[in-house]
Amino acid sequence: MAKVSTNITIDAEVKKQAQELFADLGMDLSTAINIYLKKALAEQGIPFEVTREVPNAVTAKAIADSENGDDVYGPFDSVEALMEALNA
Repeated sequence: MAKVSTNITIDAEVKKQAQELFADLGMDLSTAINIYLKKALAEQGIPFEVTREVPNAVTAKAIADSENGDDVYGPFDSVEALMEALNA
C-alpha cells in the first residue's frame, strides 16, 4: 500500500504525551494513527463513544437542588449536628 504524508494540527502537549505513550507500547505516532483510522473504517465510525461530560442523574439532581435551595442541609454548628443529620 502506498504511503502519503498528511499534515494535521495537534496540541503540542497532547502530541508529546501521545508520543510517550505509544513509544511505551512499541510504536510511533504515525503507526498509532494508522491503527485508529483502520479501526474507524472497520467499524464505519469513531471506534469509541464520543459524549459530552455531563453529571450522572444523582449529581445533576444535587446540583439542581443546590441551585434552587431545595433539599440542602447545613451548615452545621458541630460535628455532632452533622452526624445526627447524616444518620437521620
